[in-house]
Amino acid sequence: MADSEIALGILRQAGYTLTRRPEDADAIIIFTCVVKKPTSDRMLYRINSLKRFGKKLVVAGCMVSGEPEKIRRAAPKAILVHPRAITRIVEAIESGKSIVSEDEVIKLRYPRVRRNPIIAIIPVSEGCWWRRCSFCIVARTRGSYMSYPLDMILEEVEDSLREGVKEIWLTSQDMGSYGIESGRSLLPKLIRCVSNIDGLFLVRIGMMNPIYLKPILEDLAEAYLRPKIFKFLHLPVQSGSNHVLRDMGRGYTVELFKEIVAFMRSRIKDLTLSTDIIVGYPTEDEEDFEKTIKLIEEIKPDMINLSRFFPRPGTPAEKLKPLDPRLVKKRSRLMSEVAKETALRAGERWIGWSGIALVDEIGEKGEAIARNLSYKPIVLDENGKKLFGKFVEVEVESARPYCLMGRVRRVLSLEEASSMIIKQSSS
Repeated sequence: MADSEIALGILRQAGYTLTRRPEDADAIIIFTCVVKKPTSDRMLYRINSLKRFGKKLVVAGCMVSGEPEKIRRAAPKAILVHPRAITRIVEAIESGKSIVSEDEVIKLRYPRVRRNPIIAIIPVSEGCWWRRCSFCIVARTRGSYMSYPLDMILEEVEDSLREGVKEIWLTSQDMGSYGIESGRSLLPKLIRCVSNIDGLFLVRIGMMNPIYLKPILEDLAEAYLRPKIFKFLHLPVQSGSNHVLRDMGRGYTVELFKEIVAFMRSRIKDLTLSTDIIVGYPTEDEEDFEKTIKLIEEIKPDMINLSRFFPRPGTPAEKLKPLDPRLVKKRSRLMSEVAKETALRAGERWIGWSGIALVDEIGEKGEAIARNLSYKPIVLDENGKKLFGKFVEVEVESARPYCLMGRVRRVLSLEEASSMIIKQSSS
């Protein structure tokens, strides 16, 4: 998403205009993802659909570096742009030539066309430092690892705030490895520095691999306690079996994952925990799967991003004999039920809560969707356009598996919102 916003900002600055309909375009650009096979398949479906318009077609993103042969088969005339060359989008369109080499570009301080005008998606690094996960294609698609300079990240945040942004997403392939070239993760320092910037805004920290967190746990928890930081921890575990984690090449144990979760929860009130699970890894047996179920029932995450295992090209796991698809489907269905029930129970704890939230989204039916300081989505029975971008005081009335339902008590002034954020963070 960040890549697409940057590319469109560069194009608009160069004099291009954006159209709402493919029929009206001179060039059509699709930004692709290939982390999961179903996503990759959907990308190919979209490429096939878009090429029928007969316009200049640009395919950008991870499919270019991960599965270029599939693009060539689907759309031989397409112009390909590597994820690390997205800032050269104008050159690609005007020359009609693909750019598939990896540039050492820092994707900061470029113009943007934001998908959401009050949310700034700010990358802090590129690539994967770990590069050992047996199932993951990202190490190949995103290139060598590079943390972005701290001062440039802070300038990007300041630029975004001047443009009216209220919510910052610090993102990367792995937030936990930010600054690791120095010998240790500098994530806590990054969080502190961003939170010290003047202005009324909230910050969401992206996914972080558990392997980097043990040495920085104290500092990380302290940074998370800053008022402007969403109390939201995205910590993927992938499996509840150490045997499977070892085969996956994850580099940590279930015990370390649980230790991190317990510590962060002990320090941060109302922490929202999101984790990732892969079901059906080729070496996962029934006992391994049961251990994963047991882990989820024990730690009770607020949200689970569930994936079935699919082999990705060029990864070590691609060479393993896959499990019976019917078995994987069955396990996935069981895990989905556990995840749904766990999410519902986590949401029910919030019924009756009241406090500050930022309306950062408009739902499909035009309703307002807000996020409280724990990044819990709260669907409000109010006009989304009227409240969009405003801080409101809300009361949670009921819970659904993946969201809370609430009502607006009042719209807050900037002074009231700032005071309430500090008060709730310190309570």
